Amino acid sequence: MKKTIVLFLVLLSLIALILRFNAKFAEVFLGFKESSGISIASDPTGATVFLDGQEVGKTPLNVKNLSVKTYEIKIQKEKLIWQVKVTLTPGTVTVINRDLSADLVSSAGEMLTLEKGKGLTIVSNPTEADVEVDGKQLGKTPVTTDVESGEHTILISSTNYLKRSIRANLPESFNLTISADLSLSEADLTAAPAPVVTQTPEVVVKTTPTGFLRVRDKPSLAGKELVQVKTGETLVLLEEQGAWDKVRLVNGTEGFVSAVYVEKKKP
Repeated sequence: MKKTIVLFLVLLSLIALILRFNAKFAEVFLGFKESSGISIASDPTGATVFLDGQEVGKTPLNVKNLSVKTYEIKIQKEKLIWQVKVTLTPGTVTVINRDLSADLVSSAGEMLTLEKGKGLTIVSNPTEADVEVDGKQLGKTPVTTDVESGEHTILISSTNYLKRSIRANLPESFNLTISADLSLSEADLTAAPAPVVTQTPEVVVKTTPTGFLRVRDKPSLAGKELVQVKTGETLVLLEEQGAWDKVRLVNGTEGFVSAVYVEKKKP
């Protein structure tokens, strides 16, 4: 009886070791099949999730007991679509957070995956983004660090991109890989140089004794008459020279008129 119990305990120990260190062997010879899960959140919420082309629900969504393989994942909310290929890790849950956008430069998010090991690995798009872990500068992506298990806050930032803050719980004896996409920030136009736009001053021809106003080539009565303009016509004011104003006509002709017979047009 004692031998039977001992043999039974030894067998259980062997099965436990096989399950822990050789999942494929356990699946083939013992019939045990290790599964995985996936958790998907999106902004906006209520996006439809497809796994290998089949609709499985709407965000936020948790799917359990998935076979360990590579999946084609698509998240769609009306015309907003994002898709990716994900290889699940046995016995773990892969987490995907996604901000959906009509264009890729405004789309952002992160994917968190676990595998046996230790520490934290961070990759990003764009690369060479600055990384802080629990308020301490770590370096630039891609980067790997040896951190203790437990909850950590990761901040990823890059010039001209919106910062991405992620809180994650690192289990014991696992390495957490964070793959983050940053979105372009809106341009700060408050400090950007811009041309100064002013309204071109104009003058209107007043009533004259002759019913018209002479435009001369010089600011003097001795100047040659170039053309005559009628009462009420609008002229572009180029320069004020005392008793004379330099003006431009609609046809592009430039000359001088008596300032007495024109008045500035109100904006």
